[in-house]
Amino acid sequence: MEDMKLEVVARVRNDFASKFGLPRQSGMICTLESTVVFESAFRNPDMLRGLEGFTHIWLIWGFSETKRAVWSPTVRPPRLGGNTRMGVFATRSPFRPNPLGLSCVELKTVNLDTPSCPTLTVLGADMTDGTPVYDIKPYLPYADSVPHAEGGYAHDAPDAALAVEFPDRWLRLIPQEKQATLLAALSGDPRPAYQENPERIYGFGYAGFDIRFQVKDDVLTVVEVVSIL
Repeated sequence: MEDMKLEVVARVRNDFASKFGLPRQSGMICTLESTVVFESAFRNPDMLRGLEGFTHIWLIWGFSETKRAVWSPTVRPPRLGGNTRMGVFATRSPFRPNPLGLSCVELKTVNLDTPSCPTLTVLGADMTDGTPVYDIKPYLPYADSVPHAEGGYAHDAPDAALAVEFPDRWLRLIPQEKQATLLAALSGDPRPAYQENPERIYGFGYAGFDIRFQVKDDVLTVVEVVSIL
């Protein structure tokens, strides 16, 4: 068991090309739709029998964009401004001995009639397009929900969202059905925790576009939208 090998059973497909711009935790953007597409060796509908009765599932996945040959026993959580070190096992940092992530997502549909059947449509994932999934488990409310749990240094919800100014000439370029998710991602302040330069222009890929913006005080302003297709 010490040499157990994990197999990729599926990959996540969505509109986020990189981790920049993604919510930092699952469930933060409930409109963020992703498709879980199984690898060819695991496209057996029987593996999903009974899953349709659950509203949420756990995805165990890999931090494929942050692979490193070495890891550190302490990391700097963005939640603490990126300046305070905490033990790696007291964080959800991707830089860990085994770069595995665990996310609870809403199960929207189990799709059995798609070209790459079967697939899962989920909401609220915090993973980039192409992220490998190693396992899927149903969320059990009686066992997985702990209402009295303490959250340590991250007990409270993140600070209030940014106001977003998105000029119509740029917003019109984004398909209407994808606008709500993009606005939520921008409102959540996708900048690194230690970046506060009001003159800097940031950018991330979303739905085939490069979204470029600046942040001053508590207002995020989109300055340009460029097609990258």
